[in-house]
Amino acid sequence: MTFDAPLNGVFKDQILDKMPSMSENNLRLSSPPIVEAVVDIDCDMPVNFNLLTLEAEARSAFGDRYPIFQTQVVEQHQFEPNTDGPAKHRRIRQIQAFQFRQVDKNQLVQVRTQGFSFNRLAPYSNLDDYVMEIERTWSLFVDLTAPIQVKGIRLRYINRLNLPLRGGALETTDFLRISPQLPEQSNLEFSGFLHQHSAVEKGTGNQANIVLASQQIEGSALPMIFDIGVYHAEYGKIENWGWIVEQIMSLRSLKNRIFENTLTESCLNLYRNLG
Repeated sequence: MTFDAPLNGVFKDQILDKMPSMSENNLRLSSPPIVEAVVDIDCDMPVNFNLLTLEAEARSAFGDRYPIFQTQVVEQHQFEPNTDGPAKHRRIRQIQAFQFRQVDKNQLVQVRTQGFSFNRLAPYSNLDDYVMEIERTWSLFVDLTAPIQVKGIRLRYINRLNLPLRGGALETTDFLRISPQLPEQSNLEFSGFLHQHSAVEKGTGNQANIVLASQQIEGSALPMIFDIGVYHAEYGKIENWGWIVEQIMSLRSLKNRIFENTLTESCLNLYRNLG
């Protein structure tokens, strides 16, 4: 089925569980479509942990390689009934994270109230290229905040695929092993889609959240966001980096299989160096 402009298409069966695992070495892309990759290590923090009191120490620890500093603030609004007049309004602003960016702004480290994050924006090469820096900055985070224990590890990869149109239309099955579906004989055509599904990997218990979302057509291509989040919930020792990186690599393997098994060879070839 084709996607016209506006879109026409069908969503096939969810087939990830039915497909064989592919080799880790097969996923070698010369131009990965990754917009942002994130490694989160969630932690139980000390009682009465206060991020604000650590700003100066955090700037000193991370500022040499990540000199651009900013805070991430969450704002909440609470309304309380008032029998004598309008509801009482209270605004609560909380610091959620310190963010430290490199000069080129393509890489950042976050000291969060709930743990540690490492973010890599495009251009992205391969997770292997960043593991040593993740370990180094994780160690700085541990020395700075003294977390009690690890409670979960997450990888999130946001991809932006530019799928080429032919004659103003896109054959979804040329690029996607799964695709959106409309009721038959409904006289409907797609003007866009957002599809999300969650799953648990048998054996490891790793969780996956997968989002496919179309964007506005740009020239001769249909951009599509392919957002893969994978998470492992388990308590672990802060000092056991070997165990932490083992979980990261297990999540990476799951992420890669989801990526490969969702896209066709024709789609993967758009990002491979075949010359």
